[in-house]
This record gives sequence, C-alpha cells and structure tokens, in this order.
Amino acid sequence: MPSQCPVCSGELTVTRLECGHCATKLEGRFDATPFARLTPEQQEFVITFLRARGNIKEVERELSMSYPTVRARLDAVLEALGYRVDRSAAEEEEARAKQARRKELLDRLNRGEITAEEAVAALKSL
Repeated sequence: MPSQCPVCSGELTVTRLECGHCATKLEGRFDATPFARLTPEQQEFVITFLRARGNIKEVERELSMSYPTVRARLDAVLEALGYRVDRSAAEEEEARAKQARRKELLDRLNRGEITAEEAVAALKSL
C-alpha cells in the first residue's frame, strides 16, 4: 500500500476498506500503522531483522552486507518510523564494531583459517 502521494509526496490517508470475500465496504478515515510508512525494501529489512531476532551479525550474513550498511539501514527504518537516531552513539558503536572485525580477521589469519589475500580484501571492505 503506498503511503505517499505520487503528486505532492504528502501522506496518504486510508478512507475505504473492502472485504474481498463478501464485498462489504467501510468508509471513513483509518490510521495506517507506522510500518505502512516504510518502503518495500525497508519492510523486507525489518522482516529479516526480526527473523534474525535482532542479531546484526546474522542480518549481515543473510543480506550479505557490512555492519555499517546494516546499521545505516536500521537507522533509516527508525527514522522512517519517527524515532530520532543519535548519530554520535551510532558512529561510536560502528567504530567499535569495525575494530572488533579487524581483530577477528587478524586472529583468523594468525590461525591459518584465511589467506593473507583474503584478509587484505576483507580489511579493505571495512
């Protein structure tokens, strides 16, 4: 269901509901859920996030995204739902996560689980 007017980008209001089974119609002004404001991509992200039970590492794996990308998508969803996102705290957490990921990669390299080339490529992607 679209949430924005294609002409002026204003918020659309639901004014009519109809039963697909018996054709009963209800007219009035109905509030949509906050989730109706999300784009289809954001809705899919939320589904993945919930299916992963909020485990960002699992979301990273499932969507093949880096931690910063997952955080940015999560922040965008929160903002679309009307919540304020504290960028400084998010940036600090992102820096800590990058540092932990670097250490994890170097530990894996030391244990011989990945090659030097794989480590370099992974470090560059951070």
